Amino acid sequence: MAKRMILMVVLMTIFITVLGFVKFRQFQAMAGEFAAMQPPPDAVTTIVAVREEWPATLNSIGTVAAVQGVTVSADLPGIVDRIAFDSGKTVGKGDILVQLDTRQEQAQLAGAESQLQLAKLNFERMQGLVQQDAVSRAEYDAAAAAHQQAEARLGEIRATIERKTIRAPFSGVLGIRQVNLGQYLTGGAPVVPLQSLNPVYVNFGVPQQEAAQIRPGRSVQITVGELGDSKFTGRVSALDSVVDETTRNVQVQATLANPGGKLRPGMFVQAQVMLGAGRQVVALPASAINYAPYGDSVFVVSDLKNPQGQPYRGVRQQVVKLGDARGDQIAVLSGIKPGEEIVTSGVFKLRNGVPVQVNNKVQPGNSATPHPEDK
Repeated sequence: MAKRMILMVVLMTIFITVLGFVKFRQFQAMAGEFAAMQPPPDAVTTIVAVREEWPATLNSIGTVAAVQGVTVSADLPGIVDRIAFDSGKTVGKGDILVQLDTRQEQAQLAGAESQLQLAKLNFERMQGLVQQDAVSRAEYDAAAAAHQQAEARLGEIRATIERKTIRAPFSGVLGIRQVNLGQYLTGGAPVVPLQSLNPVYVNFGVPQQEAAQIRPGRSVQITVGELGDSKFTGRVSALDSVVDETTRNVQVQATLANPGGKLRPGMFVQAQVMLGAGRQVVALPASAINYAPYGDSVFVVSDLKNPQGQPYRGVRQQVVKLGDARGDQIAVLSGIKPGEEIVTSGVFKLRNGVPVQVNNKVQPGNSATPHPEDK
């Protein structure tokens, strides 16, 4: 009985050992097959890197401001007697805009003229009498003072009448009038905005680390999205003397011609400052860049080999140094050689060594001057 039990244990041990060995070989073969398998290639778009000349520029967002711009206002209180302008029209320096009621001042002017005439006659009479020693010197001085006071009074009334005639302080374009006929205006009440539109200023900020490159006389190109492809060229005219403590930007002012008045004060514009000679870069679509805290990179398509030595088309990750942006494009300063094939879309799903399948039927945006409708 004991011999039978021992024999059965030995046979069971041999059976289990053989079965385990067979399964081990099966699992080993399956692992080898899995290791030899390649994942399906990812579909990507690519572009061939080309070196090109990029101008050295500094881009910023600016605001148009008038070289001269005011809200014309009443100097003295009075009732609007005449409105001599239309809203939105062009006026010249000194043109009458509004005439306030001056009937009271006109009456005072007539009385002052009579007083001046009488004072003048008395003064001339006193001049003859003082030469004959018929009057005292004190009476002559009193007559001279009365004559001067009459002249001053007349000038004061004329100045009051002139101050009630509201004129354009400079040539420009009027806005919308803010007064009506018969309206009573207090001193300082607004009448109409007036802006000088040619030339105009464009004010924009640049980071303090870039301010050293900005100097008066640098060329500035202004673009306004609402005006299509219209571009305006001007020059840097001034830099602010302080750095803004909140943004750490330096305010820059450019002056440019504005024929036709297309640029209006308050407009949002894009300013591009020309910094001098350009440099050679590789321009890639922004979608080709894989941004990461440890460094920016791109994926280069090349011929690779799997562990079994079989060739396939895959990608390798390449760290790059980036420069400025221009429209849809990013300047790559180093890390890429001309002629290399760079992945432009689908980089988020890639990793080093994965196979890819190139399909360039639809390409991402790659324009230096994109328009909103292109997006």
